[in-house]
Amino acid sequence: MSAAIGQGAHPWLRGLIGGALHALSLSPWLANVASGAPALLQTFALLILLAGLPRQSSPRGAALLCWVYGTVWLVGATGWMFVSLHRYGGLPAWMAVVAVGLLCAALSLYMAAAGWVWGRWRTGVAWRDAGLFGAVWLLAELARALIFTGFPWGASGYGLLETPLQHLAPWVGVYGMGWVWATLCAWVWWSVGGALAQPSGRMVRLAPAVVAALLLIAGAVWDGARFTRAMAQPLQVTLLQGNVPQDEKFSASRQVEMLIWHGRQLLAAPGDLVVAPETAIPLLPSQLPEGYWDQLQAAFAQAGRHALIGVPLGDFHLGYTNSVAGLSSQSVHLPGQMYRYDKHHLVPFGEFIPTGFHWFVRMMYIPLGECSRGPLAAASCEVKGQRVAPNICYEDLFGEEIAARFVDATQAPTILANVSNLAWFGETVAIHQHLQIARLRSLEFQVPTIRATNTGATVVIDHHGEVTAGLAPNTRGSLQAEVQGMSGVTPYAWWAGRWGLWPLIGLGVLWVCATAIWGPRRSDGVGI
Repeated sequence: MSAAIGQGAHPWLRGLIGGALHALSLSPWLANVASGAPALLQTFALLILLAGLPRQSSPRGAALLCWVYGTVWLVGATGWMFVSLHRYGGLPAWMAVVAVGLLCAALSLYMAAAGWVWGRWRTGVAWRDAGLFGAVWLLAELARALIFTGFPWGASGYGLLETPLQHLAPWVGVYGMGWVWATLCAWVWWSVGGALAQPSGRMVRLAPAVVAALLLIAGAVWDGARFTRAMAQPLQVTLLQGNVPQDEKFSASRQVEMLIWHGRQLLAAPGDLVVAPETAIPLLPSQLPEGYWDQLQAAFAQAGRHALIGVPLGDFHLGYTNSVAGLSSQSVHLPGQMYRYDKHHLVPFGEFIPTGFHWFVRMMYIPLGECSRGPLAAASCEVKGQRVAPNICYEDLFGEEIAARFVDATQAPTILANVSNLAWFGETVAIHQHLQIARLRSLEFQVPTIRATNTGATVVIDHHGEVTAGLAPNTRGSLQAEVQGMSGVTPYAWWAGRWGLWPLIGLGVLWVCATAIWGPRRSDGVGI
């Protein structure tokens, strides 16, 4: 079998194995095995792909190999979408399977395009081809992050937590980390491994390993680069985790118990700030039992108490929003001054319906089908000298959008607060994966993150990206912890806040164009 794979007769088989191992590297049990174990498996998966690419005789073969790899990788990483579509959305099982498979196959066309470009302009020179591979890998991940609202879940940079490469996060962000990793893997493998190496001397063959070692050492040194400093006094926070099953959350017969529990927890919460998950209160304030919202407001009328509560807001005429409402003495004593954050990056099919897909949504039973979009650079909530910046659900997947809040350094967030409801996806790896995403955001911005979620992971993450306190997933409870806000702007926050991901796009395109224009051609010709 290895011979067949090696000759590229069945590129799908190498892509199948590599993609499956890449998906496996995102599982929570592997993260518990040893520090850096996910990165090792992810790297091994990529090496399987790298070993097969030079053996493809045409760009079309390279594209097929990368497409299979990407499709299997994404199916394994995002297969939990089946739970929301079938169990809670009401789609027939076969249709949910097909929908997930087609989505992953479509998103992997970016990876197929990357493979084609690499196969078309590869030169046979290890360092050039490694640079080209890193560039097209970067562009493929950026395309998945941006096109059609973006869905970069499972990006390769998240697998590099607990490695020296994580220290690149405040400089180049998660996609830059993946770029460096992919380039180094290709250079070391093709040079030292000899798959593409030219007979140009031992030092040339050893150069990639030396550069890789130097970069890892530099990463460890960069760990000491601190762009933020402690801001004001630490906050005492309480984070709620209701563990409400999704099929009960919007059921009128089961909402009373949920409202009672969240209401009692909000009223009794100690400390400076209490945070309740996304749609912890699933009704508009006007739809709540008489006196419920007024009682909450009265409880936070006293100075020093603050609450951030996930709740839908709006009306039929102005539109509805998936929001976080901030209660404090200011919101009670100054009418119209309640802090409000409205979700900006909406979920396709869950919060807005893409053009031409209304028929698909009508087959499911998903509330909040059409929401209005909030502003990109939303203001933070002031809590005892800290600027707490909420984001909702998978908005923290888009670090470049969060970076827009750091453009004005005097108003930049000192604490990120994510409120989520992953009950849509059951007891799957989505909880662990979302936690890794939040850890990366803290590394990119060097500020802490607090997460209040319905089913997990409800945690406190410090500015080093380390979890300092947390609740067990899929349990009900409240978490009390201390959080030290951090003030400052990292290089990543500075450039991404102003230009988004365009600098990375420009660098990737520039490398591809330079290789295509000035790179030497292979002597064996190139097919299609």
